[in-house]
Amino acid sequence: MTEVPADQPVLLFDGVCNFCNYWVQFIIERDPDGILKFAPLQSDVARELLANCGLNQEHRDSVVLVEGETYYTKSDAVLRTANHLNGLYQFLWLLRVIPRRLRNYPYDVIAANRYDWFGKRDNCLVPTPDIRERFLGDVPSPSTADDQSNNR
Repeated sequence: MTEVPADQPVLLFDGVCNFCNYWVQFIIERDPDGILKFAPLQSDVARELLANCGLNQEHRDSVVLVEGETYYTKSDAVLRTANHLNGLYQFLWLLRVIPRRLRNYPYDVIAANRYDWFGKRDNCLVPTPDIRERFLGDVPSPSTADDQSNNR
């Protein structure tokens, strides 16, 4: 198991989802200090973090932000992630006053349709050398990612 930094948040994302991969790239560009770490939900690191949080492997329809022993899913994870970014994105955290049910509705619609609307990769994101240190664990091989994504 890769050592997970206790003092840094880890964002778990669907590594084969084009929209999720775009979002991770968006975050990396707005987090120049490297506060956030990343792991595809298809990775061993993610499986262990989910288990440690008491979540099952069926949380592939949501990004999961793990901060120590606390985790956030769906719109909570998105807003909490924005709170870690530089600039005006931190103000998105204020949207947490909107009831979770209302915030999660658009999240759930996008999550349910993300492959149809944005497409799906054959394998998980392979980080470039300049951002590799931001990703925890090994990136799953294409065959592993395909096998796991077909089990949904």
